[in-house]
Amino acid sequence: MKAFKLENEPKIESGFKTPDHYFENFSAKVLQQLPKEEPKVISIFQKNKIVIMMVAAILILALMVPILNTHSTKTKELDSATLENYLTEQSNMTQYDLISELQPEDINKMKTTVVLEDKTVEDILATNSNLEHLILE
Repeated sequence: MKAFKLENEPKIESGFKTPDHYFENFSAKVLQQLPKEEPKVISIFQKNKIVIMMVAAILILALMVPILNTHSTKTKELDSATLENYLTEQSNMTQYDLISELQPEDINKMKTTVVLEDKTVEDILATNSNLEHLILE
């Protein structure tokens, strides 16, 4: 293979040439072409300021709906299991204290008509090992 030397090969000239003294007067020519007065700048946000504010308000309301919904749906009523657990854990309250607090309407609500057959009662008493406790109650 023949040795390739860059210095000995003919060089290709560039097709672009700058005129003489072009860069000496370049900045002066550019400054002459600039407009004398600056154009008035109109902001996009200034025209649509009301629209942007409405979108922001809707976005804030949309984010607040779940928070307000969970805050307003909390009920202050107790379920029966919570109430029963609370009463069983209070050692200073007896059944007589509870009975004394009942109103006649509450007693009427608790009345139920349950018809038990003699056979059912006998089976319960026969299978219950704590019969003495039931008799004392």
